[in-house]
Amino acid sequence: MKYILILADGMADEKILSLGGKTPLQSASLPAVNSLAQRGEIGQVKTIPEGMSPGSDTANLSVMGYDPLVYHTGRSPLEAVSMGIQLSKTDITFRCNLVTLSEEASYEDKIMIDNSAGEISSEEAAILIAHIHNHLSTDKISFYPGVSYRHAMVWGNGLDDFELTPPHDILDKKIKAYLPKGKSSEIIMDMMMKSYKLLRDHPVNTERQKKGLRPANSAWIWGQGRKPQLKPFAEKYNLTGSVISAVDLVKGIGICAGLESIDVPGATGNINTNFEGKAKAAIQALQNGKDFIYVHIEAPDECSHQGDCKGKIKSMEIIDEKIVKPILEYLNSGKEPFRIMILPDHPTPLSIRTHTSEPVPYVLYDSTKDIYNESNAFDEVAAEESGNYYDAGYKLTDYFLSRE
Repeated sequence: MKYILILADGMADEKILSLGGKTPLQSASLPAVNSLAQRGEIGQVKTIPEGMSPGSDTANLSVMGYDPLVYHTGRSPLEAVSMGIQLSKTDITFRCNLVTLSEEASYEDKIMIDNSAGEISSEEAAILIAHIHNHLSTDKISFYPGVSYRHAMVWGNGLDDFELTPPHDILDKKIKAYLPKGKSSEIIMDMMMKSYKLLRDHPVNTERQKKGLRPANSAWIWGQGRKPQLKPFAEKYNLTGSVISAVDLVKGIGICAGLESIDVPGATGNINTNFEGKAKAAIQALQNGKDFIYVHIEAPDECSHQGDCKGKIKSMEIIDEKIVKPILEYLNSGKEPFRIMILPDHPTPLSIRTHTSEPVPYVLYDSTKDIYNESNAFDEVAAEESGNYYDAGYKLTDYFLSRE
C-alpha cells in the first residue's frame, strides 16, 4: 500500500457574500479532488488542540501524526532544523520575519502592513538578514537566512519565557499592544527597533520601493522554542517516507521525524510556486520505493493572508489540476493499492486574514474499496454534514495509515 497525503495550507474558509454565500472551496472547480470525494470518505478533523494557538507548526505536527500536546516545543526550531542549523539542547530559536511596517516616527505607533514584505525574494532577503547579523549579532545571538520572508534567530543558552505575537495575526493593526512581553523582553524589543533603523534606507529597500514593491523595513521576532524530540516516523508507522514543501517549518517537522526532505527547484511557498515540480517529485519518490509522501502547498494560506479571494480560488484549482490529477493518474496506472488523503492544516478565513482553530474538511480515498456517492463533495459544508469527525489530527492520520 502507498500513502499520499496532500496538505493545502489554509484552504478552509467561511461562506462569503460575494461568492453567493459559498466558501472559496465550494466556489473552486476541483474535478480531481471531488472525484475522490465521490469514491471515498469525507469528514471533519480538528487539528488544533483546545488552548493551543492555530499555527501551522501545531497543525502540521498533528496531521503528520504527532500529538502537539506531547511534541510541540515551538515553531522556529522546526524551521531551524530544516535550514541545517545545528542546535544544542540549550539553544532557543526564534522565527525572524522580514515585515513591512508603516512609517510613523515612533516604533510603537507603527502598523503591521505586510507580514511577508510583499513576499520578498530569498535573494534580497539574504542581503538584509546578513546586514542585521553584522550589526545585531553577539557571541550568543546569531541570524540565519531562510526562504523569502522567513528567517531564524538562535540564542545560545537563551531565554524563552516571552509572549511574542505572530505578525500575520496583526495585519493592519497598530503593533503597540503586540510588542514583546515578559522577563528580559526588552532585549528582543531593542533588536526589532534597531532593525528598523538598519533596514529602512537599505539599498535593497530603496530599489524595491522604486519598483512599487513593499520594503522589508523591520525584523519581527517570534515563535520561540527548543528542538523537539519526535518519535521516528518509520518506527511509529513502519513506513518509509518523504516530505515535499517549500516551507522550512514543514520540512523541519519531516526531518525531525526522520523523513527525507525533497527540495523542488522553483518551489516558493506562494501561488507562483513550481506546482508541477512538486507532483513530479512525489511520483519520483514513489517510484524510488517510498511508502508515504507528504506534499505540502502553502499557496492558499498566503493568498488568505493577503486577502486575495480570487488568488485563493485559483491556487486551489491549480493544486487540483497540477498536483492531484497527475499524482492520481500515476497511482491509477499501477497495480499497487494506494490511499490518498487531502486536507488543509487549519482554516485561514479571508475575512480576518489569519488562522483559526475550527475543524477542517478532509477527503480520504482507498483504491481497494469500491464505493460511490455522487452527492459527496470536498468542502466545509459537505464535510460537516457527513457526520464523520475526528477530534485530533493525529488520530485521523493513524486511521489513514492503518493496515485495515
